[in-house]
Amino acid sequence: MNRKIGVIGGMGPMASQLFYKMVTEKTVADRDQDHVPMMILSDPQMPDRTQAILSGKTDEVTARLLEDARTLENCGCDAIAITCNTAHYFADKIAGELRIPIIHMIRETAEETAKEAAATGNRRVAILATDGTIRTGLYQKALKAQGLEPFVPGPESQALVMHEIYDCVKAGLPYDREAWADIHRELAGHGCGRALLACTELSVIGSDNDLGDMYKDPLEVLARRVIEFSGHKVKPGR
Repeated sequence: MNRKIGVIGGMGPMASQLFYKMVTEKTVADRDQDHVPMMILSDPQMPDRTQAILSGKTDEVTARLLEDARTLENCGCDAIAITCNTAHYFADKIAGELRIPIIHMIRETAEETAKEAAATGNRRVAILATDGTIRTGLYQKALKAQGLEPFVPGPESQALVMHEIYDCVKAGLPYDREAWADIHRELAGHGCGRALLACTELSVIGSDNDLGDMYKDPLEVLARRVIEFSGHKVKPGR
């Protein structure tokens, strides 16, 4: 198999380039031809997903995401990957309109996290995400379906998470170490065994900094699943 993957990115652009790097680095390959064939549609003009969810005005994002997905489908892609956690709220709305599957980052992450939790015995999993993703309950539902206990940060820590996403990474600035330390203290204080970097801007922070073993990156999970779906082999290790 050598299935072609269509990637809807640009939400934000730094996360899209990180995802391509992850797939490339995690693929067992000795030559160009051993890598995953991908078409990346970067759509940075996609309206803000969190604002759409919080305002209840979701039609524009849904329609645009479907248009992007159909473009990739019509170009011969065999599956769709979306490098935005919050956008999976809209992905669930359009999946039935496509002839090809969406490789669902949230469900895949929940399943993998459950396997890890079974080994450690700690089933409490923190969700670090945008207000929009938290509001939809996407990760909460997926984690509960796997027998895990989701933990959502309190209002002060959630504001710091949004600060890291919007004021730092999306603005092209380094992450705020002091703010992250405050977030970490709350998670540790509530006994979380894992914390999901459930926003791709947080994936950028995780890639650039050693945050520790508590943190798990759904974008990395998606990269591995894309490689496997395409019919290629994933390098051992993280």
